[in-house]
Formats: sequence, structure tokens, C-alpha cells
Amino acid sequence: MQRKKILFVAEAVTLAHVGRPLALAGALDARRYDVHFACAPGHQAMLAGGALTWWPITSIPGAQFLAALAAGKPVYDEPTLRSYVEDDRRLLAEVRPDLVVGDFRLSLSISARLARLPYVTVSNAYWSPYVRQHYRVPAIPLSRHLPLALANGLFRLVRPLAFAAHTVPLNRVRRLHGLPSLGWDLRRVYTDADWTAYADIPELFPPVAMPPSHRYLGPVTWSPPVAPPPWWDSLPPELPVVYVTLGSSGQGALLSTVLEGLAGLPVMVVAATAGKSMPATIPDNARVTSYLPGDEAARRASLVVCNGGSPTSQQALTAAVPVLGIAGNLDQFLNMHGVVAAGGGALLRADRLSAAAVRHAAESLLNQPHAYGAALRIAQQFRHYPAGERFAALLASALASPSGSPP
Repeated sequence: MQRKKILFVAEAVTLAHVGRPLALAGALDARRYDVHFACAPGHQAMLAGGALTWWPITSIPGAQFLAALAAGKPVYDEPTLRSYVEDDRRLLAEVRPDLVVGDFRLSLSISARLARLPYVTVSNAYWSPYVRQHYRVPAIPLSRHLPLALANGLFRLVRPLAFAAHTVPLNRVRRLHGLPSLGWDLRRVYTDADWTAYADIPELFPPVAMPPSHRYLGPVTWSPPVAPPPWWDSLPPELPVVYVTLGSSGQGALLSTVLEGLAGLPVMVVAATAGKSMPATIPDNARVTSYLPGDEAARRASLVVCNGGSPTSQQALTAAVPVLGIAGNLDQFLNMHGVVAAGGGALLRADRLSAAAVRHAAESLLNQPHAYGAALRIAQQFRHYPAGERFAALLASALASPSGSPP
């Protein structure tokens, strides 16, 4: 049987959008699939050891992406998306895949359709139009200049208008290419594809009248291919481990505050900066390095402190470890709503963080048996959703459909 050529396209504005498709690509049977991977230059080291072919594409800088989120502004303007579509079309013409998989590459909503290719997008269920959400104001100027209760109330009023503003650039580019508008709901823009795969479970983010072309994969975890640091095997065995990483989309300046908050506790802190600069002061009970093997660090930990995003939260909960999420952008708040509602963690705001708040929240989680019970229950639920197998089944359905679209 001739192998099908699958092209993954990652929008490398954060490490998560590279790591997640890499994990799914690595789960495919090389005897059945010829796997190709496209992302911006600078991430080739993350592909080490994988049996795939890398292709370069253009992505906006991660700093630009994070600045737009912090300001509450649309991430992409119309000229950027127009250039993305042209870059995509060049790539698709060169690779000639049988199917394309995108992770936050919004332009594929246009370019894959123009190329008449089956298109699968990987997203999170809390961005689905078919999952109810409870919105709270993220760390944007509105939250920094008003009392939180007032900021939350105003955000709920203006959120539909803000979501609509974020849809305008892509809808304009769609019209330029003769495709219909996706409407004013940002969730449709984020999840538009022939097939939509959610890297989540329905127990945390329950669906409402979800169509069969939208499917839950389960947690998609990935760790960078790095060796543990020299101190990894010499940590004091008598102390519980707290694993800290604020991720590539976390606010690196907050690491010092987190370490300060954990400094007085009887724990051993292992922290990863995700490539950001080292903190000026490192407490005696902390070890800090650029990257750690996240899955292994989570399994070793009694508590995981992160930015509240789904990748590290899922690493922690897969290991039945509670999560302390320090959320800044809306994605992180949405993910942590599901985690906290299930009892598997606690949430702090990045724009109101203090060492005292970190200390109190960490002590509380470390001493709450019900948090560990909830994390264990979630870990057991995760086992019912083997993401690699479910993704392979989705690909089989998409490739078997005459047009690549759901029947």
C-alpha cells in the first residue's frame, strides 16, 4: 500500500503550537504515512530524532504575538494573513500532500481549501463553538486599571464585540479568494477546518450538540528532546518536588516572584525558563535551567506551577499531579477554568501576582488530599483517550472521504 503524505503546519508563535503537532506526527505509523513538518526556522532542534521532512515557512515573531495578546488586540492583520496564504500555497504546491494538518495556522482555512486538500486543524475544546465557556478578563489594560469585579463585568459585555474585531482580517482575506465569511465569532475562526481535533477530553470541557467532524483526541503531551541537567539525579529525596515552568508564552519576569514565594517552603523547586533569561536571584531550595524533560519532571513532582496553558497542565494531570496555573492570556484562563472546576488545581492572575499569593496557593495544594484525588481521577479519564490512536483514526476517516470532508 502506498504511503499517504501528511503535512503538518505549525504556527510557531509559542512552543506549544510546535510541540503539539510534533507529538501527533511522531505517533503516526511510518509504514503508512510519509510525514512532513513545516514551521518557522529556529525550531529544527525540536525535530531531532523524528522521521519527518522539515519545510520552512514564515511566522510572526513570538514577541509580536505575545504583545498583541497583552494589549487585547488582533494577533494578525490583513496583510500578514495575505502573505501567509501565499506562503502556504507555495508550500502545498512543493510538498503535494494528501492531507494537511494545522496548529493555529489560521491561513490554512483559505489555502488548504484553494488547494482542494483535506484539512484538519488541532485546537483546544475551550475554543470550540460547541463548548460553553465562562469568560473572565485576561491580563489586558482593562484589568490593570480597574477593580477586578468591574473589569470582569465590562469584559463580559464587550467580549462579543472584541471577538468580532479579531475575525475581520481573516474574513476579508477569505472574501479576496472567493470564500464565504466565517461570521463574527472568533471561535469559528480558530476551529474552521474540514475536521477539527481537540487536544482535550469532554469530561473537562463538555460538548453541546457537537458535529461528528469535531472530535476529542485527548491530552497531547510533548517534551523537548533535552537531557536532564547535571543536578537532576542529586536532588534531596526527602523533599517534595515542585516543578515550575511558565512556558514560552508565560511572563518570564514572574519566575523570580514564583521562586521567592516557594523559597520558604520545605520543598525542592526544579524550574525551567523555556529559553528566557535566568532570574537574578535563585533561592537555596531551587534549581533552574533553560529546559527540562517536562513529562519526567511532572512525574517526579508533587505540584506543577505553570502559566495555566494546556500543554503543561496536561503533563501534570497525566501524572496525577495538581496544577497551580498563573494565567495571563485568555487561552490560559479558559483552560484553567476546566482544571479548577474539576478540582485538579488552583488559579492565580499573572497581573496581580505576589510571592505571598504563590506561597499560600502552593501550600494549600500541597496539603489538600482532595486536589490529589481530583488529579488522579483526571489522569484516569485521560487514559481513555489515547491521542495518537484517536488522531490516526481521524486521519483514516478524512482520507477515506471522497472529498476529504465529513459525509
